[in-house]
Amino acid sequence: MAELDVRLWRGDGAGRFERYRVPRRANQTVLDVVTWVQRHLAPDLAYRFACRVGMCGSCAMTVNGRPRWTCRSHVSKVVKDDRLEIGPLRNLPVIRDLAVDMSGFFDKWQDARGRFAGTADRHQRPAPIDATSPARRQADAAIECINCAVCYAACETVAWRPGYLGPAALNRAWTLAQDERDGDGAARRAALGADDGVFTCHSHGACSEHCPVGLDPAGSIADLKRWALFGG
Repeated sequence: MAELDVRLWRGDGAGRFERYRVPRRANQTVLDVVTWVQRHLAPDLAYRFACRVGMCGSCAMTVNGRPRWTCRSHVSKVVKDDRLEIGPLRNLPVIRDLAVDMSGFFDKWQDARGRFAGTADRHQRPAPIDATSPARRQADAAIECINCAVCYAACETVAWRPGYLGPAALNRAWTLAQDERDGDGAARRAALGADDGVFTCHSHGACSEHCPVGLDPAGSIADLKRWALFGG
């Protein structure tokens, strides 16, 4: 039976890659490989997954240097010379092995004021929304982010400036800036204009290139820069 030469990250941030031999199978995903190692060779291997069908994003890892959802990454498409190197997501603290601490990633959503602040109470009728307007269509697309942190791991600006809010938090802020029902615009504009805010982005575009669901955080950030400067 053909085999894969697999290198998996073990330990915390100061850990190392260890080599495993894994059977090569048809239609095998990278998550299948990690699971095989955990079940047959290293029962203490730490990693995350849930849905296995590309809905939750929890299985994201770095595969041959690129952040990916491992459940949707087939070995045949990402393997290099029958070799796989699988590590934790970049730009996030490693808890152990392939599991990273996501708390800082979600804290930045709060720092970007990525929460809806309504202007009406429960006794008022909901504000009408034109679902066909260009702004609403843009926001509807950006809302599809599922917080997998692949864009965050791909972001070179986060790599050299860890305090930067990052593409996921800013993409969320963009959706709220386009929502006429939201009443937190002034505070959000101030937060985004601060150090490590939206103007820290260098427009490399890696976030949009790597997004597993085809979103365009780089485009959201470009529009958000104009909004933060001029309003809208």
